[in-house]
Amino acid sequence: MTRIFLLVFFWLISVFSLLTAQTLQNFSLSGKIDSDKVNQMEINLFNSENKLVKTEIADSKGNFSFNDLASGNYSLKINRNGAETYTSENIAVTENTTLPSISLNEKVIESVVITKAKPYIERQDGKMILNVENSIVSTGNSAFEVLEKAPGVKIDNNDNISLRGKGNLLVQIDGKNTPMNGTDLANYLRGIPSASVEKVEFITNPSSKYDAAGTSIINIKLKKDQRKGTNGSVSTALGTGKYIKNNNSFSINHRNKKVNLFANYSFAYREFYNKLLLDRSFYENGNFKQAYIQDNFLKMNFRNHIAKVGMDYYMNDKNVLGFSVGFISNRFDPTSNNNTSILDHHYQPAGSSNTTSNNRDHWKNIALNLNHKLTIDSLGSELTTDVDYINYSNTSLQNFITRNFDVDGNLLPSTVSAPNPYNLKGDLGGNLNIYSLKSDLTKVFKKNWKLEAGIKTSFVKADNDLQYFNASSGNLELDYSKTNHFIYEENINAVYGNLIKNWEKFKVNFGLRVENTNVTGNQITTNQINKKNYTQLFPSAVFSYDLNDKNTVELNFSRRITRPTYKQLNPFKFYLDLTTYQAGNPDLNPQTTMNYEFTYSLSNKYFATLSYSKTKNNITDVLKPTVENGNIVVVQANENLSSASYFGLNLIAPVKVTKWWDMNNNANFYYGSYTGNISDTSIKNQGNFTFDLNSNNSFKLGNGFTAELNGNYKAKEVYAYMFLKPMWSVNIGAQKKFKNNSTLKFSFNDIFFTSNPEARNIYNSYVENFIVRRDTRVAMLSYTYNFGTGKSGQPRKTGGADDLKQRIGNG
Repeated sequence: MTRIFLLVFFWLISVFSLLTAQTLQNFSLSGKIDSDKVNQMEINLFNSENKLVKTEIADSKGNFSFNDLASGNYSLKINRNGAETYTSENIAVTENTTLPSISLNEKVIESVVITKAKPYIERQDGKMILNVENSIVSTGNSAFEVLEKAPGVKIDNNDNISLRGKGNLLVQIDGKNTPMNGTDLANYLRGIPSASVEKVEFITNPSSKYDAAGTSIINIKLKKDQRKGTNGSVSTALGTGKYIKNNNSFSINHRNKKVNLFANYSFAYREFYNKLLLDRSFYENGNFKQAYIQDNFLKMNFRNHIAKVGMDYYMNDKNVLGFSVGFISNRFDPTSNNNTSILDHHYQPAGSSNTTSNNRDHWKNIALNLNHKLTIDSLGSELTTDVDYINYSNTSLQNFITRNFDVDGNLLPSTVSAPNPYNLKGDLGGNLNIYSLKSDLTKVFKKNWKLEAGIKTSFVKADNDLQYFNASSGNLELDYSKTNHFIYEENINAVYGNLIKNWEKFKVNFGLRVENTNVTGNQITTNQINKKNYTQLFPSAVFSYDLNDKNTVELNFSRRITRPTYKQLNPFKFYLDLTTYQAGNPDLNPQTTMNYEFTYSLSNKYFATLSYSKTKNNITDVLKPTVENGNIVVVQANENLSSASYFGLNLIAPVKVTKWWDMNNNANFYYGSYTGNISDTSIKNQGNFTFDLNSNNSFKLGNGFTAELNGNYKAKEVYAYMFLKPMWSVNIGAQKKFKNNSTLKFSFNDIFFTSNPEARNIYNSYVENFIVRRDTRVAMLSYTYNFGTGKSGQPRKTGGADDLKQRIGNG
């Protein structure tokens, strides 16, 4: 309680000091539009940071006025019927100001404004942005499949996501962390239709304002309608690869002067498969001992419901109060068939086994958010506060049946210690509660100074109860060697500050974040308690300089931390089959990373970024053979490597080939090296130089028709103990826009079926070769209809529990 009291006290003193540091001067800005057609004329006022301050509607004579303004620089944008018709030069307000009459060209007012589509890949404010809503080849995909094809992204056979060779990322949805990692995260993203995704932001070097978690951040931003009036959209997609896929979504938004109401719902039914071919060789003292040749076929059908409703209430010009309620229900029934051939130390057949599974999984999530925004002045100063409560619950009923055979294919006799067939049943349940309070202050001062500061405190309690039973005899007998009950509690307190100064050509941003972490892991089954308490500093800095009107350079650095997920710390056994299970590691330490980037931009269109990062205690997904009941099994776990280093070069180069052909190219060249000792296998600076290339081509065919061709190539890569082979894919698509505000799209992804990973894991006592085949060759047809008309509005908030969900894991 002392830490919390001091944190809140410090925050209140800081806010009071900043709010009283500058007296607000109430000035007005007024003007008149000289036009015979001023009806539905909307005037938007922007501050010096190009942030929307206020919106007014001209009266019948064209007059308009903005009141209660602070001194500073502003600009006007005038829209009519949603089409921008006028943008002003810079307007300095130091007293009550009346503008000269604004004359508008009637031809411009009456013309149809054609908005230029955003490029597939662009860079803004230190982020690489993937504009998914403008991508035809993303039609009918899931958010997971969008990431699979994203430049610089690689996903291994265990669904671990890496960006430009760096793993342990923070994946967010609308700035809020997703509730799982690995396969659990992949299954969650597979339930989100791409029709709901506006864009994906890749933030490789976040400032101190962001939560310190993760080497980098991938933020998936969902579509939002921010216009006044009543607006919405409905979308459906149907397609097939080996199995059927269907996505449906609906959203509606109503906004007037005082209230903004919004609701959205999506349902996805998707069947997919994962075929995993394994060649596992075990060694003892350098001598070959045994091998498993495995063919594992997994099929899943997802029934995913996502719903969210909320309201923003504009109390007055300075205060907005909002709330939202979100709900997710994801049911999936994985079934698998695993055939294993066993080879002896002479590499001769020694028997075989077959394991079938039939599981029932259900994940639920409810999220409540209450937020408040106080506009301090028209320069962009504001105070925002979020209170969040989030609950996750999951159940998993597992059923494994294993039959063992001799070399002639005959069923081996059953014994008391080794029943054949062997029936293992699991009843896995988890519940997690998150409480979070977050407050952020932005204070803009004269002469282009700005201060950002904030606090955050969060409490987490996870309760995972896993029971396994031997049901071979027909009765359920509790298996104490596999059963576990784990309770995890965590409290994180954070405070940060950023100081920003803009000169005519030079910009600096210095930041510091302090996070205090207190965790307790209680393994009830063995009465083992692990506690960790630590406080760390996370500095950041950005230096940007405009060499001239077209050339800009930027240097930035930041320190990051990746805390183990709740599942990674939970020492339970989650069986994939009877020869493989996942297990947490309660002794896993957090990893820390220093990131450095230097970026050169030409005309804010072409970008080159040099990167370097150094990670200590790198959290790495590893494979460890062990003996259970006389049989060799493989454990998938996480361990800490000593260090990892990364050098990279990222290039973004759009090319306008012809008037009707636009090409957007992205290339990543990087070298990653790893040092450590896991499973009695030492590596030192092990890695390689590698690269990936992505080219997206858009073709304007006329009469509302456009087409797209996307290709990517990912070269071979050494990732610690894993040696990945090259991958490539080609995707095509076409769309037709109709005059009734609807769009018909067709896409055909991975047409040559070449985008699946193949790799080799090498340890002193274990070598594994794997080939993964997923349902990636898919043809989809989608239809989207947008309804309603309205005017641009200010974006609403999404919530403040930003540093928690990534680490929840399975429960």
